[in-house]
Amino acid sequence: MQQWSRLFPASIQAIIARMPEQEREHMEELRVREGRPLEWIYSRQSQFLTESGRLSRSPSQGYMVSREDCRHLLDSITEHSLYSFEEELKQGFLTVQGGHRIGLCGTALASEGRVRGMKDISSFNIRFAREAKGVASPFLRHLLSEQEQRFRHTLIVSPPMLGKTTLIRDLSRLLSTGTMKVRGFKVSIVDERSEIAACYRGVPLLDVGPRTDVLDRCPKAEGMMMVIRSMSPDILVVDEIGSEQDAAAVREAMRAGIKLLASAHGRDDEDLYKRPALQSLMDESAFERYVYIEGRAGNQLEWRICDEFGTPLYIHRFPANGGGGPFAAHTG
Repeated sequence: MQQWSRLFPASIQAIIARMPEQEREHMEELRVREGRPLEWIYSRQSQFLTESGRLSRSPSQGYMVSREDCRHLLDSITEHSLYSFEEELKQGFLTVQGGHRIGLCGTALASEGRVRGMKDISSFNIRFAREAKGVASPFLRHLLSEQEQRFRHTLIVSPPMLGKTTLIRDLSRLLSTGTMKVRGFKVSIVDERSEIAACYRGVPLLDVGPRTDVLDRCPKAEGMMMVIRSMSPDILVVDEIGSEQDAAAVREAMRAGIKLLASAHGRDDEDLYKRPALQSLMDESAFERYVYIEGRAGNQLEWRICDEFGTPLYIHRFPANGGGGPFAAHTG
């Protein structure tokens, strides 16, 4: 907590310090908006933080974020140099030490139909990265061949904020480390947004395994081709594929005999089929396993693993973060 709380001005640091420890440790997002109340998001619930560090459903009781608060936060996350983060600002987010991702809104600077930068930044969405070691252990065997010596091409499908990146990180760690039954694989991660491994100056801060190489802050399609040529991985890991360029790189890796562990935004096959690049990969039966993460009523999550024909192989339901499920038990 101390690592990321230092990003904030003293006023917000004090509020966070006053929060009950359990609530603070399970925080998923913190929304900072100039002239509006400080918003806290936990387990898909939203409340406002008061100056005393308590939670309220009333916006009028929340701490009102000042312009000075926003200026301090922007200076902190850009290390007092907006110019150094010009490329990240074009994308509307940046990633800070620890793998925490910060979305930004303000005034877009556009020309010829493309965003060239951003100014007057007044909204921040801080998404906190967490490790969940062991969360993928129960179903790893469903992603391996019968002899457990070959990984099957796998696509993880989930809406945002349900643990997709957390899951892909732990799978990378398990596959790289190996077990008594499964040998350790050479793993390469193309981490475009620094969210999987949380690299700082090229070194992963989160545990992605002893046989894992990370290419940080590189566009996915180009990065996949780079590690295919340079690192000879057994397994290539990439988060949030979806473009035609991504699909082409996935095919190239598969033709080279490399196994793919990838993720994509979506709720089900219908969502995937709405995206031409993913539809073509599905039509080609490129992936042998699909892992669907779904939020359900009663604040539950469901994992569903299916084969390439859509046949369920494993289904497990558990409470979402904070309810005693595996994500809550292994936060980092």
